Amino acid sequence: MYSIVDIETTGNGHKGQKITEISIFVFDGTIVVNEFTSLVNPEQNIPPFITNLTGITNAMVRNAPRFFEIAKKVQEITKDTIFVAHNVNFDYNIIKDEFASLGFNFNRKKLCTVRLSRKIIPGLQSYSLGNICTNEGITINGRHRAKGDAEATTELFRRLLARDNSFIINSFLNPRSRQATLPPLLDKKEVDSLPETFGVYYFKNTAKEIIYVGKANNIKQRVISHFYDKKKKERELCMETAHISYSETGSELLALLLESSEIKNKYPKYNRSQKNNNSAIGLFSYEDQKGVVHLAFNKIKLTPNPIATFYSLTECRNFLEKLCATYTLCPKYCHLQTNVKQCFHHQLKECKGVCCGKETVTNYNIRVKEAIQSISLTGKNLVLKEKGRFENEIGFALILDGFYQGFGYLDKDLAASLKKPDEYQFYIQPQKDNRDVQKILATYLKKKQNILNNNLAAKTQKKE
Repeated sequence: MYSIVDIETTGNGHKGQKITEISIFVFDGTIVVNEFTSLVNPEQNIPPFITNLTGITNAMVRNAPRFFEIAKKVQEITKDTIFVAHNVNFDYNIIKDEFASLGFNFNRKKLCTVRLSRKIIPGLQSYSLGNICTNEGITINGRHRAKGDAEATTELFRRLLARDNSFIINSFLNPRSRQATLPPLLDKKEVDSLPETFGVYYFKNTAKEIIYVGKANNIKQRVISHFYDKKKKERELCMETAHISYSETGSELLALLLESSEIKNKYPKYNRSQKNNNSAIGLFSYEDQKGVVHLAFNKIKLTPNPIATFYSLTECRNFLEKLCATYTLCPKYCHLQTNVKQCFHHQLKECKGVCCGKETVTNYNIRVKEAIQSISLTGKNLVLKEKGRFENEIGFALILDGFYQGFGYLDKDLAASLKKPDEYQFYIQPQKDNRDVQKILATYLKKKQNILNNNLAAKTQKKE
């Protein structure tokens, strides 16, 4: 038994999508044996563009039942049935959310008529309900109304059942097939072909525009995890995803660096972090006439050789406050406060340092330099070698004079012949240095140092 379902909603408002109309046709594979259709009071305003699309107005739903008043009916009529819808994850997840808000778990097996149509009726230019119904000669009596769309979907599903000579529907119901959880526009073959390696993956829409970039230690597993995520952003991403491509990197470090670069270069719709290329504030150091090393900040264009860069003044100040607390630095000499005789900051304890005459300049400067060293790659020339994509190559990231140059791949024999870091610059994919990259590299180096320290400690303990 199948429940063919369609809902209309308030759209993607800041309060979340709420149901304005629901229609359910209980179908035994041959005929409709039960039906339930109702307007629903969403308890929020219906935007004008939604009214223009569906014809459902605020006045129409004002006296309609709220979802909790029809929840029992929805639960009973769909019990022991397979939930079927066009773009099933959309309808199913919104209904599931409505039940969750009432403290109940709505759980049904699912089938998607978009995915089934792509298999059973291949070659169509579009698999929207309107286009398939036009192609099949199915009349929709009330497009973008729940009953009209549910009735048309029922007829479409009946035809799919009749043409399913390869038992495709049964295979979709196999829990191991993942067909019910895949985005409706995505071919399962693209998911099956993904490698289980380090790399970067790209979600693309029907126009093959990149809408999301992600990094993974296991590309296939990470991509699939998006399809099980219940967050609104993930659902919207999956609904738009029609293609997936990838780039193997050989290591986590190079995957992180490539992901950061791709987000900044391609500005994908669903990547919210790392998009800003114009770091506004630079952190720098200088020594005053008394020999005290200051930490200060200014607009990036006025900051030569910044220790670190930030996207806002607030972000910079918050970071500097934490640095002061960690290394017991003077807020006065970190320019967190000015025109004061004694250091005090609302988030830091009273200063007992050099500005109050309680320690020597030399001792204070040691801590400042330790703080700088913890966040800066200044002056370093490093080749960070990692595994390559293939057995006979290495991957590497290059830092010259403390600035990230890019990453690349080399044959192991060629890499063995290179003696100095600057010799690697001829084999890199040049990349821009920025705050996000500096964070990635600093975290990587700290992790490597911790591993080295642990290994040395273990050897020492073993000798003893």
